[in-house]
Amino acid sequence: MNAIEVFQDWLDDYLNFENNPKKDIFWLDTIDFLCKRFDNPQDFAPCIHVAGSKGKGSVSRMIACILEEAGYNVGLYSSPHITDFRERISKPTKFFDEKIYQEAVKEIMPNIDSIINLPADRPITWFELVTLYAFLCFRKAKVDWSVFEVGMGGRLDATNVIRPKLCCITEIELEHTEFLGNTLEKIAAEKAGIIKNCTPVVIARQQTENVKIILREKAFTRHAPCYFIDEIIKKATYCFNENEKNMSLMLESDIFNKPIKTKLRLLGKCQVLNAAQAAVSIKKILPNLDEDIIGRGLSKAVLPGRFEIIDKVPGYDGIPHLILDGAHTLNSIKLTLETLGRMYDDKKVNLLFACAADKDIKDISQQFRYRFEHVYVTKPGNKKQSNIEAEIEAFKNAGVDFTADADYKKMILKAFADSAENGTILLVTGSFYLVSEVKQMMMI
Repeated sequence: MNAIEVFQDWLDDYLNFENNPKKDIFWLDTIDFLCKRFDNPQDFAPCIHVAGSKGKGSVSRMIACILEEAGYNVGLYSSPHITDFRERISKPTKFFDEKIYQEAVKEIMPNIDSIINLPADRPITWFELVTLYAFLCFRKAKVDWSVFEVGMGGRLDATNVIRPKLCCITEIELEHTEFLGNTLEKIAAEKAGIIKNCTPVVIARQQTENVKIILREKAFTRHAPCYFIDEIIKKATYCFNENEKNMSLMLESDIFNKPIKTKLRLLGKCQVLNAAQAAVSIKKILPNLDEDIIGRGLSKAVLPGRFEIIDKVPGYDGIPHLILDGAHTLNSIKLTLETLGRMYDDKKVNLLFACAADKDIKDISQQFRYRFEHVYVTKPGNKKQSNIEAEIEAFKNAGVDFTADADYKKMILKAFADSAENGTILLVTGSFYLVSEVKQMMMI
């Protein structure tokens, strides 16, 4: 086994809330304790912290790619991974050398195993150890900058032990309500927990004025300069290039010396907003960085499972295009469908859908009416809690023509076989975990 495989096997002994979330078991004491035991690796290099409900993975990747294009050695921490654990801890455009992962494993495993004085009611969690491992990898790699995507929430997320040079908060939606609160305002308060004293924060467009007020007030109490994207970006012009599978984009703002021009490989209107936030964030920490460098960096940002278009699926030649998108909130799914319509409005499309148990399936299912030839409903694999009965009930009430089965492998194969037979585009969405299962089963 390689270093990552050894580390993953070792991690299995620890609580993993990505798979089995529990209430009232989040705190910063343990990760703070662990960091001190390892001589505070989180402080090795300047960093940027990104929270939010949607787009935070894309914004993190874009910022990291711009920094790399500017000549910096950059580490990027994000979640979840789709097919390879190293996707969580990497450079912006490739993995670290195996030696980095190996040396960090040799440092973390024996030292954690030797700890015997943790309080019994504060067990070390899977995500805390992965976060610590990222800190150690970045220190081993001697990064110049690191970019950290929050796992969930912000205030009590394990990443919140870092001391960033800049914070980003992307759009906030109703999500993880069992843990973060059942209103946008409560969730915003949790996300705002990453805002640090005197540290600038760049905030995306928000759904309500109340959310903006909460974020602005938190920044004010922290004496943190606060910048809202919709108040800074004067104009964003974009168009899809279907043949090239990219999107031409031009951003204009008074903080830019000239318009930023780029071709995004991440597709969709949401990526226009994400690119704007990434560009403004970079300008706030590196005001003299040339706009051409920012444009080139944005063009290099690629993420698996974000409107990822695959033209050839082994064994299923009849599928003209396979589209993989991990959208899992109501608004992100709306944007995915908008992008689908912009690119394939006159084409027949099937849908393979699954979601976690905590999603707003009633409203999400309504978005699929009258759009798809057929819908296939299942579970997002075995790694995430789901409620197939609730999905079935929601799709029935929405009046959607669908086939459902809790056996996700069976349903994946059926969706692919039917789409290939009928020459139909297949969209897979609702969960990154479903996208991961599809990629592994189809070896793509």
